[in-house]
Amino acid sequence: MNVSVRAAHFILYVADQAASAAFYRRVLAAEPRLDVPGMTELAIGEGAVLGLMPAAGIARLLGDAIAAPEAPGRAPRAELYLRVDDPAAFHARALAAGARELSPLLPRGWGDEAAYSADPDGYVIAFARALG
Repeated sequence: MNVSVRAAHFILYVADQAASAAFYRRVLAAEPRLDVPGMTELAIGEGAVLGLMPAAGIARLLGDAIAAPEAPGRAPRAELYLRVDDPAAFHARALAAGARELSPLLPRGWGDEAAYSADPDGYVIAFARALG
């Protein structure tokens, strides 16, 4: 059987939807394609969407079926690895928007150069491009 994925949505559970939306607007230099109470969506490439949902919203949606999302500042549970044309510029925008630098732009052993930061909810964001 051949399964075809038409799009991928990556949804982060955030403490403050408006603050997270403002952060990612600045970092990605993009406006949301959807911004309603309970969900903000930004296109992050062809067929890929970054969603920002209040942590309380997923708890209401799924109830006891899942554990409550951890409070901000705990160990990260996800990484957003974005290949971009100018990782230094994206990383600088993230820092200017309030991200915490985890690692500067450096060559990595897998053939990319990447810079790492943490968003206000503690999620790891990597901005990268292939070397050579």
